Amino acid sequence: MPRTTTIALVGVHGYGTVHLDNLRRLGDRVRLVAAADPRPPAPGTLAEHTRVFPDLPTLLAATDDVDVVIVATPLHTHLELARTVVDRGIDLYLEKPPVLTLADLRVLEAAAARSGARVQVGFQSLGSRALRAFADDRFDLGPVRAIGAVGLWARDRAYWERSRWAGRRELDGVAVVDGVTTNPLAHATATALAIAGTTAVADITQVTADLYRANAIEGDDTSLLRVSTTRGIRVTAGLTLCADEQVDPYVEVHGRRRSARFFYTEDIVEVDGRSERFDRDDLLENLLDHRDEGVALLSPLSASGAFVAVIDAVGRTAPHEIDPAFVTARGEGPARRLIVDGIEDAVVRAVDAEATFAELHLPWARRTARDVVLTLPGDGSPMAELVDGAGTARSSSPRPYLHPLRTPGGVTVTDHHPADHDWHLGVSVALQDVDGTNFWGGRTYTPGEDYIWRDDHGRIEIAGVERIADGAVLDLRWIGPDGSVVVRERREMRLIHRDERAAVIELSFELSPATDRTVMLGGPGSNGRVGGGYGGLAWRLPACVDIDVRTASARGEAAVHGTVAPWLAWSAAFAGPTDHSPAAPPTAEATIALAPADDVSAADPWFVRVAGYPGIGAALAWDRAVAASPSAPVRRAYRLLVADGRLTDAEVGALLA
Repeated sequence: MPRTTTIALVGVHGYGTVHLDNLRRLGDRVRLVAAADPRPPAPGTLAEHTRVFPDLPTLLAATDDVDVVIVATPLHTHLELARTVVDRGIDLYLEKPPVLTLADLRVLEAAAARSGARVQVGFQSLGSRALRAFADDRFDLGPVRAIGAVGLWARDRAYWERSRWAGRRELDGVAVVDGVTTNPLAHATATALAIAGTTAVADITQVTADLYRANAIEGDDTSLLRVSTTRGIRVTAGLTLCADEQVDPYVEVHGRRRSARFFYTEDIVEVDGRSERFDRDDLLENLLDHRDEGVALLSPLSASGAFVAVIDAVGRTAPHEIDPAFVTARGEGPARRLIVDGIEDAVVRAVDAEATFAELHLPWARRTARDVVLTLPGDGSPMAELVDGAGTARSSSPRPYLHPLRTPGGVTVTDHHPADHDWHLGVSVALQDVDGTNFWGGRTYTPGEDYIWRDDHGRIEIAGVERIADGAVLDLRWIGPDGSVVVRERREMRLIHRDERAAVIELSFELSPATDRTVMLGGPGSNGRVGGGYGGLAWRLPACVDIDVRTASARGEAAVHGTVAPWLAWSAAFAGPTDHSPAAPPTAEATIALAPADDVSAADPWFVRVAGYPGIGAALAWDRAVAASPSAPVRRAYRLLVADGRLTDAEVGALLA
C-alpha cells in the first residue's frame, strides 16, 4: 500500500488551484501540510490542518515533515524557489518552464545532483501515453523526418494585465520572458521536442526565434520557433495569442510513409482520417510512484534541457512590433483583443514550410536582406526580389527564387511555401531528377512506386552575384545530399521592358556538370509519369479566380498543357492585399505570360495546372531526360511578362516579341 506523502504547495492562486484540485483527487495518498503565498488563500480553500506561510523559507523553517514541494509560481521566481527546495534534499514538482536560461538550468541541475533531490517538471502533456505510441511507431509513420506544432489561441487585454509580470521580459532587474513561447503555448514546443527524441541541450544544433508582438507588451504574442536537431529532424512551432478564434493546438508528426496529428491537450491522435484517444499519467502521481516504486519520471529536469535551450534563444531575441495596419481589434475594455490579419494561414504555412514569418515575407514580418532586387523606374519600388532560399526545409530542396514578383500596379503574382505544396517557390529553376537527386522538393516520383519520400533532396546555393544594368548574373551550385556539387549554373535576370502597365524580365540559365561526367536532367515525365513532365522553369501563382489560361491557338488547362506554342498567358483576378501594398484593392486583375527567348527553349512544352493549384512552367524534360555534358551544357532562356489588367492575345504577343 503506497504511503502517504506530505506535500507543501508554493503558490495557491492561479495555476495553484489546479494543483489543489489534483491533491484532493489523490485522496489519502497525499497530505497537504503547508502552503506558501504572499496573498493568503480565501477562507475554506485549504484543509484545517494545512498551515499557511507568507513565503517558502518561512514554511521550510517551521515545517520539518515535507516530502515534496510543488512550485506553481511566476516564471521568474522558479530558480530561487527550486534551489531553496532541492538544497534541502526535498523532492520537487516544478511548473513549466523550469528556468529561463541555460545558465540557470546548470545551476539547478548541479544543486539537485548534490542533494539527490528528484525534480519533475510540469509539462503535463508529456504524461500522455500517445508519446509512447509515437516512440513505438504504432501509427506506421516510418522514420520521422519533421515535426511541426501549431498553436492558435486568443487572449484579451485582461490577460496581459493580470499581474505585474505578465507580458514582461524583465521585472525589477530579473528576467521574466513571459510570452506565447514560454508560457501559454510552451507545451506545444515541449511536446514536439519530446516526440522528436530531443530532450538534452546537446540534442540541438540550432535555434531560430522569429518573435513578434501585436499587443502593448514587452514579450512575444506571435512567434515562429525552428529547431534543428542532431537526429536530422527539424522541429517548427508556430504560435500566436492573436488568432481570430481559439482552436485546439496540435503537433504534426511527418514520417516517411504518412503523417499524424496529435491534439496534445485532448490526448487524441489522428491518422488517415481515424482518431484514437489515449490515457494520460498525472505527473505528480508519477513522481509519487517514482518515490514509492522506482518507476521512471516522465518529465524529469534532465529531459528539459532542449526546451530551456529554445527559451534561452527566445530570451536573447527582442520581439518585433507588428505594424498596426495589419492588426484588427475586437471588443472593448478588458475584453478587447487584437487579431493579426491572416495569422491562421500564416502560422500553418510557416510550420508546413519550416520557414520563419520573415522568410515567408509576410507584410508585417521583419524585412530580411535580399541579394537582388529588380526595381521599377521613377519611385524605385521593387518589382521582383530574389530570395536565397537558405531557410527552406531540406525536404523542399532549398533554392533561390523570385518572390514577390509584382505587376507595375503592385499586384503580387507569385506564391511560395503554399500549404498544398510547400516546395513550390515563386519563380525558380528546379528539376526532380538530376542523376538521382531531387532538386524540386517533396516526394520523388519513382517508377512502380508512385510518389514516395526519399532521402534524395539536394539544394541550390548562390556562389556569387554580379550586378549588371537592370539585373544580375548569378553563379549557382547544385549540391547533392552528400554535399558534393553535381551541377553548376549560370543564371541571368534582366528587366528588359517596363511601362505603367507591364514589365518583362528576361531570365536565362545554363546548367553544366560540376565534373567531367555527363549529367542527366530529368523528372517525373522522363521517369514514366504521363503528363507529369514538370521541371525547368517553374512559376507558382497565388490564389486567383476567373482564370483564363491560353496560347495563341488553345484555351484551358487540358488544351494547353503539354503543347508547344510561342507563348503561354494566364489572366485572372488575384486576391489582395499585396505583400507590400496593404491599400491595394481586395481583388485586382492581372496577366502573366511566358515566352521562349531562343529556338532551343521554343521546343519545350508548356506545363499548366489550374484545377489542383495555380502554376505554370516550361518543361525541360517533358518525357525524356536531357544530357548536360562539359562540352554541351544545357541552356534555356525565357521572357516573363507581368501586367495589370486582362491583356488581349495581341497585346501579350507584342510585349513578348
